Amino acid sequence: MSVSSVLPRDPGCIFCKIAAGEIPAKKIHEDDELIAFHDIAPKAPIHFMIVPKAHIPSTAQLGPEHAALMGRIMLLAPKLAQEQGCTPYPDGGWRIVINTGRHGGQEVPHLHVHVLGGPRPWQWG
Repeated sequence: MSVSSVLPRDPGCIFCKIAAGEIPAKKIHEDDELIAFHDIAPKAPIHFMIVPKAHIPSTAQLGPEHAALMGRIMLLAPKLAQEQGCTPYPDGGWRIVINTGRHGGQEVPHLHVHVLGGPRPWQWG
């Protein structure tokens, strides 16, 4: 039994289905806890998401038990940003965005971290 098969999952969640391999995605990283893939509607030349495989609806549901997971995401983001073509800091850079709830612009109720970068101008809605 794989680690991802014992993580909390919502059978109706598109990101849970991507993490389980039921829906294809243009993956750039995968391990036991996280999956990262390109956004299907990119808002910048480089736009991918880092998604926990465990179903966590949003940052509003994070607790102390998620501190290490969120730390891993924040360390993985710059590594993947540069691998995907973002120019390093300080001349280059990227944006990290986490939308929470309807008013915060969250469209999929599964925690996900957007990483956007590349030459500007580009707009994040």
